[in-house]
Amino acid sequence: MSGAIALAAGGTGGHLFPAEAVARELLARGCAVHLVTDGRAEALAGKVPEVALHRICAGRFEGGPVRAAYGLAELAVGAVQARRLLRRLDPLAVIGFGGYPSVPTMLAAAQLGLPTVIHEQNAVVGRANRLLAPRMNRIGTGFPVTAGMRAADRARAVHTGNPVRPAILALAGAEYAPPAAGEPVELLVIGGSQGARVLSEVVPPALAALPEGLRMSLRVSQQARPEDLAGVVEQHRINNIAAEAAPFFADVPERLRRAHLVICRAGASTIAELAAMGRPAVMIPYPYAMDDHQSANARAFAEAGGGWVIPQAAFNPGILTDLLAAVLTNPETLRKAAGMAARFARRDAAARLAGLALSAASQQERAA
Repeated sequence: MSGAIALAAGGTGGHLFPAEAVARELLARGCAVHLVTDGRAEALAGKVPEVALHRICAGRFEGGPVRAAYGLAELAVGAVQARRLLRRLDPLAVIGFGGYPSVPTMLAAAQLGLPTVIHEQNAVVGRANRLLAPRMNRIGTGFPVTAGMRAADRARAVHTGNPVRPAILALAGAEYAPPAAGEPVELLVIGGSQGARVLSEVVPPALAALPEGLRMSLRVSQQARPEDLAGVVEQHRINNIAAEAAPFFADVPERLRRAHLVICRAGASTIAELAAMGRPAVMIPYPYAMDDHQSANARAFAEAGGGWVIPQAAFNPGILTDLLAAVLTNPETLRKAAGMAARFARRDAAARLAGLALSAASQQERAA
């Protein structure tokens, strides 16, 4: 089936990574792809120049009554803009990737009677998708179980998984080999787009307290905020730990491929990439995420056997040292966790989600 598909997404990586992957899949199937956003998604248009970019107004409803009123006004303007755009594009289907910037477009699509699909990346349904779900034809979910979803909405939900970046998929399936005695132990420490201060505070002293033989075998790649970078580098130097630290690693997929263990947050994209690559992880969920969705994400991955969760309130050098000493010296534990992480993956998530939208379009066409 060829024709136009509209994608609605905001400018954060958690929404844009899946949108980019699905856009590529739809383009490969011969569809024209249009991205409708609030103006923060130029990065996707730059990566996939075949995608046509359209900007509309979108507002949030948080921050007090004045901010909520302003957000409601922006939503109303955005919905009008989206209706005009969708009438002109006449897409086969419209796919929303969550976040407030997707709301005006998805509401307009439902009002126009267009086939609609939303994708919920996290293990807890977000507020925007919770608002939209009753009006949507189908719902794709990143996790096998999504909390906070109404029973009627769950009946229209399909576990598609979370699409991941092409650079990850290119390396996905690389065989995992736990560290052998006397060989380097590759440790990757990442904490979201700008790193996480708590990781910079806890990881270096935790590594310093490891038994000498294990400590000397470490090869650490640690992401750190610019203001924390010098301190992280100095602590690793003083403790004779071979480490590379930077605010941003351009080659995260390759570092993830090499990693024997990852220490990280638990955003939906992070979990999806760990699973696609089949790498075990120690997860410290960001405790202030909306609806505490990172804790739910981490629990789902850990309960599937892919890793371990330490709540930030309990995250300290002693706890981390004990866990690392136990798992890094047990190859079978690491091997098993890596295997379970890989089983958690949906490497064809982009194809599943694209297929879900085209299926909704086909069903509506047959019913017409």
